[in-house]
Amino acid sequence: MSATDRNLSAALAEVKAEIARTDTKTALLLAFVGAVLAGAWTVARDLPLTVPAAVAGGLGLALLVGAAGLLLWSVRPNLRGRHGFPLWATLTAEEIGAAAGGRDLAADIAGLSRLAVAKFTCLRRAVDLTLTGGALLVLAALLAVGGAL
Repeated sequence: MSATDRNLSAALAEVKAEIARTDTKTALLLAFVGAVLAGAWTVARDLPLTVPAAVAGGLGLALLVGAAGLLLWSVRPNLRGRHGFPLWATLTAEEIGAAAGGRDLAADIAGLSRLAVAKFTCLRRAVDLTLTGGALLVLAALLAVGGAL
């Protein structure tokens, strides 16, 4: 195996690891957002909320729901790809053998890297929405406590 082939194989493994890492982060953040949504809903149901607290809390919950949607979108499988198993699923056994023999690792790296960037972009936006939504929920709680005093 040439140095170029080793470098391409290492780059392909790195991209696949980044995709797996993104999916793991997404799963953890989705669980966190779900827990915050459930907790906020449970607490808000039992509190007499002022209008400003209800507005801030409603916006916070909406942002958290948006974050959950982005997280789900980022782990949604892309079956239209022309790299990896989506490609193999469209080929016959003979075509798979021919394609594997002439496999272009650089094209696989480029295609999977675009997928990884798209996943990280969704994850980043979801984190931003989660932080903003959480801040609005904290503001709603402070307004509710301040309004009750």
